[in-house]
Amino acid sequence: MKPSIVFAAALIAGFGLHAAAQTSAAKAPAGPEKIAVINFQAAVAQTNDFQRQFADLQKKFTPKKDALTAQSKEIDSLKKDLQEKAATLSDAEKASRARAIDDKQKQLQRDAQDDQSDFQQEMQQEFSTVASKVGDTLITYAKEHGYTLVLDAGEQGSPVLYASEPTNITKAVIDAYNLKSGIPAPPPAAPTPAASKSAAPKK
Repeated sequence: MKPSIVFAAALIAGFGLHAAAQTSAAKAPAGPEKIAVINFQAAVAQTNDFQRQFADLQKKFTPKKDALTAQSKEIDSLKKDLQEKAATLSDAEKASRARAIDDKQKQLQRDAQDDQSDFQQEMQQEFSTVASKVGDTLITYAKEHGYTLVLDAGEQGSPVLYASEPTNITKAVIDAYNLKSGIPAPPPAAPTPAASKSAAPKK
């Protein structure tokens, strides 16, 4: 997923601030430039807002996932039954059952692809919505802290080859956005029975 167009606007705003500083150089001595980096995609994905939207989306698609699992189990059962009874079935019956299994497999593949496509599309929409708001927060944060330029270190082809940790404002922007949105952090995932058993102290 690519950062939203709003983030591009954030970069443009950064360049605008940088240009303004240059044009005013003739009037006053230019101060040191203040540059920051951010992994914008990671920032959006780690906000409480997107985490909640993603969890809701997973719940929404759980029935479809369960239906696909049931289809898969049915196909496995039909295959096993065909193998076990192959010696007692006529060639015509075996061919008929094999065709039926093949049709179900093709339908399962189509359903899985459709569900995956729907999930990806809705997830991208949710990401874009949150990214737009995070972009606004980024611009506000950059202006309030006097940054003249913010670079996306997580973007493919980014010009950032090195950045010291103090210049990375990813967590700061996440915290600022979470505070502004008022959305609490999602509860930690419950441990699986296997994990709970392995974590139990040995006697």
